[in-house]
Amino acid sequence: MLSVLRVHLPSDIPIVGCELSPYVLLRRPDKTFTTDDVPESAPLDGHFLRYKWYRIQSDRKVAVCSVHPSEQATLQCLGCVKAKIPVAKSYHCSPKCFSDAWQHHRVLHDRAASAVNENGNEEEEIFGRFNSTGAGVISASLTGSASSTSLINGSTPLYPTAVTQRSGGETWFEVGRSKTYTPTTDDIGHVLKFECVVIDAETKLPVGHPNTLLTSRVIPAPSPSPRRLISVGGADMMGQLDSDGRLSSSGTFTVLSYNILSDSYASSELYSYCPSWALSWPYRRQNLLREIVGYRADIVCLQEVQCDHFDEFFAPELDKHGYQALYKRKTNEVYSGNIHTIDGCATFFRRDRFSHVKKYEVEFNKAAQSLTEVAVQTTQKKVALNRLVKDNVALIVVLEAKFTNQGADNPGKRQLLCVANTHVNVQQELKDVKIWQVHTLLKGLEKIAASADIPMLVCGDFNSVPGSAPHSLLAMGKVDPLHPDLLVDPLAILRPHSKLTHQLPLVSAYSALLRGIGLGLEQQRRRMDPATNEPLFTNCTRDFIGTLDYIFYTADSLTVESLLELLDEDSLRKDTALPSPEWSSDHIALLAEFRCVPRTRH
Repeated sequence: MLSVLRVHLPSDIPIVGCELSPYVLLRRPDKTFTTDDVPESAPLDGHFLRYKWYRIQSDRKVAVCSVHPSEQATLQCLGCVKAKIPVAKSYHCSPKCFSDAWQHHRVLHDRAASAVNENGNEEEEIFGRFNSTGAGVISASLTGSASSTSLINGSTPLYPTAVTQRSGGETWFEVGRSKTYTPTTDDIGHVLKFECVVIDAETKLPVGHPNTLLTSRVIPAPSPSPRRLISVGGADMMGQLDSDGRLSSSGTFTVLSYNILSDSYASSELYSYCPSWALSWPYRRQNLLREIVGYRADIVCLQEVQCDHFDEFFAPELDKHGYQALYKRKTNEVYSGNIHTIDGCATFFRRDRFSHVKKYEVEFNKAAQSLTEVAVQTTQKKVALNRLVKDNVALIVVLEAKFTNQGADNPGKRQLLCVANTHVNVQQELKDVKIWQVHTLLKGLEKIAASADIPMLVCGDFNSVPGSAPHSLLAMGKVDPLHPDLLVDPLAILRPHSKLTHQLPLVSAYSALLRGIGLGLEQQRRRMDPATNEPLFTNCTRDFIGTLDYIFYTADSLTVESLLELLDEDSLRKDTALPSPEWSSDHIALLAEFRCVPRTRH
C-alpha cells in the first residue's frame, strides 16, 4: 500500500510571497521509493495523497524583529514611533540586537528629522508610499510585560518571548489544499501546519495517520528603503512619476543593469553571513522580481541569469509586466555542470516603448578560436585556448523607440538604439583575458556604429575595477602603454598596445553625479570616487567591496537625465555585506534615465 515515509521543508522559516514546497518521500506498493506526487486524478493502487495547510492563530499578537526577521520582537524603539517611521522598522528581538543595530538604526531617525525640518511631513508620505502593502507592519497596540526596564535609547519592552506550546487560545484556519503554499500578509506572525495523508480512492477516507509538520512563524518579506531617482540637474524625480510609475517625460527612457547572482553561485560557504532562508532561490527570486519590477525600467539588462530560471521564471513573470525577453546563454566548453543551470545574459524591454529590430550574439570562445588561428604559434594553440576559452558571452540588441524623441532635429526619423549586455570573465589573474574580451566587444560595436547612425549603451558586470585596463579602454577609448595590467600578457595578444583603442565616445553614466549640480547630489557625491568618477562600490561582500558594474553610453547621441541613487554602508545590513534579506544579490542595481539628442557633427 502507498505510504508516506517523511515530510520536511528545505527551510522551516516561511516568508510572505515565497512558495513553500514540502519534500514528501513515499513508498509505493512494490516497496520502491518516490517523491512524485500522487493526485486524486491519477491514484496509485487505489490510493492518492491529500494535502492541507493550516494557519495556527493565537489570541496573542506577534511582531517580528526588524533586524532578525526570523525572531519575535520583544521591544520597540519609541523614537521611531515618535518620528512616525514605519512601525515594522521599530521592532527588535533583544536589547543587544537594538544596541548592535543602533549605529545604522539612528540613520532612520536622522532622515526623519531632516525631512520634517525641510519638508514638513514629506518624508512620512514617502515612507508610507513605499510601505503601503502592509507587509511587515504590525499594530503597535500590543500588550506585554514590563519585565525588562534597563533598555537604552528610548526603547520599551512589549512582552516576554512567547512559549512555544499549544493552548486553548489557538485556532486552526485551513488556508490551502495543494502540496505547495505561498504565505500571505494574513499569515505574518503565525505558525503554519502542513498535513499530508493517504486517501482511499474508493471510500475517500484517510488510511493511517496524517503526516504533519509545523513551520516557524511567518515573517514579512524584508523591504529595504526605496532608492530614489535623482536628477543630475538637481531636482529629485520622485514626485515626477506618472500613473504607471514611469517618468512623465515621453522623450526619455530608463535602463537598468543588474547582476542578480546565479543560484548556482549562491552557496552557504561563500555567503555564510546571509541567513539560509534569505539565500534560498525561492526567496531570492521573488525578492529580485519585486525589486526589478519596482524600478519600472524601459530596458532591463540582467547578468547571471540561469537558463532554467530565464525560461521558467523571469521570462514569463516579466512578460506579465509588459516586457519582451531576449537571452544569450554562456557557452559550455569549460562548464561541466547541468546544462540547464548554466547562466547567461538576459535583456528585457517594454513592448509599449520599444520594438525589437535585431539581435547579435557574441561568443568570446569563437573569437578565441579565430584569434589563435591567426595570431598564435601552432605549438601554443592549446595553451592559448585553455587561457582564452572561458564561456563568457555578450548579447547585443538593436531596438526602435515607439515614443516621441523630443528635441530631435528630424522628428520623423526612426529612433534606433543599440544595447549591449555582457558579463566579463571573473578570474582576477587573467587580466589579459578581461582586456581582450572588452576590446573584442567594443570592436564589434564599432562595426554596428559604422553601419548605422545609432546611439549605444554598454551595460554589464565587467569584473573590472575603476582604473583597471578594461575600464580605461571603455571610459578613455585607450589604455596607457605603461598600465600595469598590460604586464600580464603571456600570449602577446595585447600587442602592440597601440591597438587597444576604439572610436566610440563612451562615458560612464554615473560620472554624471560628479558633473551635475543641485539638490540631493552632495550626498551622492560622497558615495562616488572622485579619482575615477565611479561609485565607491557596486559589489559588496565580506571579502570584497568595489565597483565592477557599469552603464556606458555614447555621449554624442545620449545625455543622462537622472540616476538611481547609490547605496552606502548605512543602507545595508550592520555587517555591510551582500546578499542580505533585503537585497538578494551581492551586486547592486544601476539605473539611468537617458534622452536621445541630435548627434554632434564635425
